[in-house]
Amino acid sequence: MNLTDYTFLLNKPDAVNDRYAETLDNVLEAFPYFQSARVLKLKHLYNQDSFNYNYALKISAAYTTDRSILFDFITSDSFVSVQKGLYEKKLEELMNMNVVGSEHLIVEAKQPTVDALEQSILTSIKEATTTEEQKAEEKLSIGKPLEFSRNEKHSFQEWLQLSRLKPIVREEIKPNIDEDKKKKLDLIDRFIENNPKITPIAKDAEVPVAATFSEDTSYLMTETLARVYLEQKKYSKAIQAYEILILKYPEKSSFFADRISDIKILQQNNK
Repeated sequence: MNLTDYTFLLNKPDAVNDRYAETLDNVLEAFPYFQSARVLKLKHLYNQDSFNYNYALKISAAYTTDRSILFDFITSDSFVSVQKGLYEKKLEELMNMNVVGSEHLIVEAKQPTVDALEQSILTSIKEATTTEEQKAEEKLSIGKPLEFSRNEKHSFQEWLQLSRLKPIVREEIKPNIDEDKKKKLDLIDRFIENNPKITPIAKDAEVPVAATFSEDTSYLMTETLARVYLEQKKYSKAIQAYEILILKYPEKSSFFADRISDIKILQQNNK
């Protein structure tokens, strides 16, 4: 890829095809902090509805100096409209396709044709072998690109967090036992020398109680954030998220309830 080709792609990112995408991979391998190249690759994955998009988004965020710029970009109309534009273009090409003529090609079959009954049996066997977990994953669109809106910065930040944090193991430093014992004895001696007096609290005295504070964060809950928890395999949080969404949007309660049922299947099979 030369400079002319790269400039062209920057101006027309929807022109990134598989050949250009492979070249971008080579560029990023040599220059991992080449942010514009990462953005072009990210856009290509989004256009292809690729299951690699979500992971690539995290990697792009890791190599981006200002994540707010990345967030503004992936929520911009130009970014989202590319996929829709390509779909409409393909649909228009199919609708405007002219059929000049038709030919009947007869090919001698080497094997007997599968009749309707046999085909039905094969289909039934295939459906039976599909596990409940696979069906649940399909319904929940696991791996599909996450789409954030401009008011979902909280969801975006949650997505960038690691699903599991490994604790830092520090070597325990054992103090000198004799020295530690000496310090405790000195502390006791000073306490006795001061002869402290503890005044008892009166029975009728009012004991102040610390006020409890709870912040309602349900307004931050969105369907995207629920999907974020799901992609991170935080099934309990995902279920709680959809329960909040049921309260926020009762008109979609049936849809969210089905989601909760599918998540519980994944939760049960991934214990």
